Amino acid sequence: MILGGSAEARELAGRLAPRFEVTTSLAGRVNNPAVPAGALRIGGFGGEVGLRKWLVDNSIDAVLDATHPFAATITENAVAACDRLGIPHLVLRRPPWPAGDATVVSSAAEAKDAVTAQGFSRVFLTSGRSSIGAFLFSDAWFLIRVVEPMSADELPERHHLLLSRGPYTVAAETELMRQYEIEVLVTKNSGGSMTSAKLEAAAALNIPVVMIDRPALPENVSTVATVDEAQQWVIERDTAGV
Repeated sequence: MILGGSAEARELAGRLAPRFEVTTSLAGRVNNPAVPAGALRIGGFGGEVGLRKWLVDNSIDAVLDATHPFAATITENAVAACDRLGIPHLVLRRPPWPAGDATVVSSAAEAKDAVTAQGFSRVFLTSGRSSIGAFLFSDAWFLIRVVEPMSADELPERHHLLLSRGPYTVAAETELMRQYEIEVLVTKNSGGSMTSAKLEAAAALNIPVVMIDRPALPENVSTVATVDEAQQWVIERDTAGV
């Protein structure tokens, strides 16, 4: 099983599906998601106990966690479930972006404090819908980019909501920040190339960045950084009959 939701998960499913029985699980937070190769499961498991039951009921031989780097809960549940069942488990995590001159914080609340402390009034908020609540009562104006629509009570009073999905180009991101007179960029350290253009654009325009750091992975978990490595891990275990 692949715990999906990332571009890497879709690529991995496409590579493995011709040779293995692959099921990709998506959380179901996005309507009309990009559909990976193989079987698809959508929705939560009901915690670690529910995930463990699903793995047993579906005779899963191995679990590859290729979720978003900030999907900490499902990662923790998968580690616990696989450890209890003795199922081989691997985490595929793309490398983080170099922080450079960014102000690095550990949460959306700290990001809001950093924006407020530096007196920024026009903020490009690209840190995902789960972080927007921290900015609800700010006096700043926000350009908020998300994939799915949001209701008015989920958003700060002064904002423009931009519904969009990457990848993005440096030229387009530069023009967007100029058009909306952005003073600071707020982002999660998601890593990867799909949305990294905003960092290059911010650097070119001398726009400061507030970057929310990734949650730590559970201890003693096996990780790889590329789809190639994850694919090789599966093939080696299959060849060895593990």
